[in-house]
Amino acid sequence: MADSLEMQRMRARVEAINALPTVPSNLRQISIMLGKPRLTMDEISRFVANDPALAIKVLRMVNSAAYGFPGRISSVAHAIMLLGLNVIRGLLLGISVFELMQKNMSGLWEHSCACAVAARCIAQKKKMKEPEEVSICGLLHDIGKVIIMLQYPSEYEQTLSEAKGKDISLFEAEKESLAATHADVGLWLSQKWCFPINLVEAIGYHHRPQLSTRAPLETAIVHVSNSIVRAKGIGFAGDPFVSAIHPGAWQMLQLSDDDIRDVLTQIDESISIPGGEA
Repeated sequence: MADSLEMQRMRARVEAINALPTVPSNLRQISIMLGKPRLTMDEISRFVANDPALAIKVLRMVNSAAYGFPGRISSVAHAIMLLGLNVIRGLLLGISVFELMQKNMSGLWEHSCACAVAARCIAQKKKMKEPEEVSICGLLHDIGKVIIMLQYPSEYEQTLSEAKGKDISLFEAEKESLAATHADVGLWLSQKWCFPINLVEAIGYHHRPQLSTRAPLETAIVHVSNSIVRAKGIGFAGDPFVSAIHPGAWQMLQLSDDDIRDVLTQIDESISIPGGEA
């Protein structure tokens, strides 16, 4: 990986994303809004209601299988009430950012939605209070890939090619050729936008769950969900590799064979439901 000065420059560029002309205006507005430390549900509801196209996308996503309310939510206000502020914040960011990459990384959205379904299912198995928040962690875990592609398109295309040519994972290729990995970039951006710590750590440490100190369970869930979805071959996260699951994360979750079968079934059902992968 490049030296610390290059990393500092890359971080500064990533953290200034809401001021860059290459970013669509609605994403700039969303990033500014999400950066407010005391954002309220009413503010988000008004913001989304003033953008009919965005409202439609939010409703489509919350009515998908990833959130467990297929066809049951009819308004943005209802969605916010049911899912909560943190989930809607993440959902807005996910919808806005991933739209940018539909042509360049067409399989990433499918991969991310399947991870959201898997993470939610595992969180329910572990009887977590807010499985929908864990679902958002799954949805956004690879957001750093989108940001790097947006800000460094030629360099990232080269990194994708190197991963394929050297037969290594994209994460390893990033460490070799870029100033930072997609996990680093996602960590920086989620911190800058004042995301809750469980989302920050799940994004930043989903390849190295042992580094998570404040949200180890959520991070372990996303780490395992990522491997499950890769093994099923849903979407395309930039490389075909299924990395070994970290033993500490696996031990923490203690999933049975029946649990894994249930996760796989829910993923399959989400794909079969119209709009299930939004």
